[in-house]
Order: sequence, then C-alpha cells, then structure tokens
Amino acid sequence: MTRLIVAAGGGGDAVAAAMLHAALYGEEDQAVIFTYAWDRLLIDPLPGPRGADSFTGLEPVTQSVWSMLAEVQPIAPAGSTLPRLAAELPHTLALLDPHHGAEGITRQLEELVSHLAPASIDLLDVGGDILAQGDEPTLKSPLADALTLAACCQVNAPIRLLVAGPGLDGEISPDDLRPLFGTPVHTFTAEDVETIGSILEWHPSEATAMLAATARGARGICEVRDAGLPVPLTDEGPTVHEVDLDDAVSRNSLARAIMTTATLDEAEAHSREICGFSEIDYERNKALWLKEQQPTKLESAAVWARLDQFEAEARSHGVTHTTFRRITEALSVSGVQRNDLRQLLVNGRPEQYDAPLWRIA
Repeated sequence: MTRLIVAAGGGGDAVAAAMLHAALYGEEDQAVIFTYAWDRLLIDPLPGPRGADSFTGLEPVTQSVWSMLAEVQPIAPAGSTLPRLAAELPHTLALLDPHHGAEGITRQLEELVSHLAPASIDLLDVGGDILAQGDEPTLKSPLADALTLAACCQVNAPIRLLVAGPGLDGEISPDDLRPLFGTPVHTFTAEDVETIGSILEWHPSEATAMLAATARGARGICEVRDAGLPVPLTDEGPTVHEVDLDDAVSRNSLARAIMTTATLDEAEAHSREICGFSEIDYERNKALWLKEQQPTKLESAAVWARLDQFEAEARSHGVTHTTFRRITEALSVSGVQRNDLRQLLVNGRPEQYDAPLWRIA
C-alpha cells in the first residue's frame, strides 16, 4: 500500500513526513514524499528552489516528476540535502518543481496520484505558516507553502492537511492557529523521533529539529534563524492537527492569488504584492552578503570565546536552547564548516547537547 505525503515547505518538512509516516502508518506501507529541493543558503548558495535541471542522475517517475536516488548529484554550485535524505530514508523522494507555478505543481500531483493510486494523501506543514493570511508581521516564508496549498486544492483527490508543531517555525503564533484546528491526529513521542534521529544529526532544519526536541521533552525558549527569533518549546510542540483544506485556502490570500500561475516568477510577483516581500528576494540579498563575507577559521579557543558571548546574550533574553544553524550564523561560520563546528561543540561540551538542539549553559 502506498501513501503520498506532500512536504508543504520542503526542507525539514520532508524529514517530518518520514516521522509522520512511521507514526501513523507503520513500516508495512510504502511512502512517497513529494518535496521541494529548496535548502537554506548554508547548504545551497543559490537562491530559490532547484528544478530537475539542477541535478544529474534523477529517475523518471512520470512525465513531469522525478525521484531522488542516493547517487543523484546537484550540479555545482548548487547544493541539496535530498540525495543524502534519499540514501538514509526508506522512502521514495519525488522532486516537487515549482518553476511552472501552481499549475505545474498541480500537474505533477495529478500525474503522481494517477501513477501511484495512493491509499491516502497528506499535505504536511511543520509550524503552520501554510495557514497565514499574508499580512502577518512575523511571516517570513509564505511562498512555498502557498504554492503547495494552491496545487493541492485543485487536485481531484481527497487530501488531508496536517499541521505539526504549531508555531515552531516562528512565523504564526499558536494562539492564532489553535481556532483553526480540527481533529487532533497524533502527538509525537521520543520513540517516534528514533526513526529520523540520525538524520537530525546533520540536517539543517530548525522547525523539525524543535519538533523532535519537544517530542523528546525539551521545554523552554529556542532562539532560531539569523534574526534570533525566540520560539517557545511547549507541550503543544509535538502535536499534529488536521485542518480543513478549504478553510486553509479561504484564509491564505497568497494561495488563492497564485492558483493559475504558470511560472515561479508570477508567483513571486503575487507574493510581493500581497505579503510585501518574496522570500527568494531575501535569499538573493543574503547570498550576495554571504559571498562577500570572509570565512572564519575554526580555531577552538576563538570559537568557545564567541560562543560564550553568544550564550550570555541569549541567556539574558531568557533563551534556553538554540539550533546549530543559529550558532553557525551567529558565529559567522561558513555553511561548509557547519558540521565541523557541530562536532567541535558536541565533543567539547556534550552536556549541553540536548539532541538535536544546543542547550544554553
């Protein structure tokens, strides 16, 4: 039996989809996870999502859908976490390519549904920004979720919208999301996390890392992203809720506006008009800044000194945890050094490693 899970925002949503599949459906069913190749600039220095033409070795699934294999390689200078995910997950990863807008994603989904005849289709978003109206001042990345939502509501098949970890993306408050929730679906446990535990050792996702951490019992305030956003880690963190798909579309003004877009540029233009920005513009500007930034040498004494300073400031704001992505950017360490930095910290102060987060001393 095949289950189709659409990772609404790509990145960590694909990892969470694997955990969701194991928790809800067990090992007997097969999963196809439909996801973007849209990584943070720490991994992929090119702004925006990657399409099929950014990889070598993809396997065709349908006319417009390709699957990731362990041997797939991104074409330099692009980078991607998907080939390694394909190697470590027991599922098929199908590439969601948004370069033909919501119409293109709808076509890809229809082909997948026809080809797979899945027993169920879940649209999964970690955090809940898929339910954004578009004018929230804390909204950072509405475009990817809006595109998948716009496509899913046009597919002639029953699709269940699930939100995991309300508020863990730091974009929409759990208080604003709670009235929209329908049936509680699941609460992740430490046992559920074991299915993806090794992946969280290297994957840069912050929201899914916090989802896993709260399932393991972490509570407090986690500082995330380059802006140092404070995200509460609460008992609500590991929960999964169903939301009516039509209600989500009625609420998400960007999703409604991009229904008939045939290019990513069109969808971006709508995001600028409705939300006041495009996250890809932000990535473009940040990529230019990172290109000019001089990499910092990982000299142990200097790293610990800068970390102590970072922790002291975070502690003064009531922060109890942070992510390795946040530390990497706060210490001005380049993306290619991220794993080396992680190992240095974990080996040097193992008592502060509250997997997969870093506990502020």
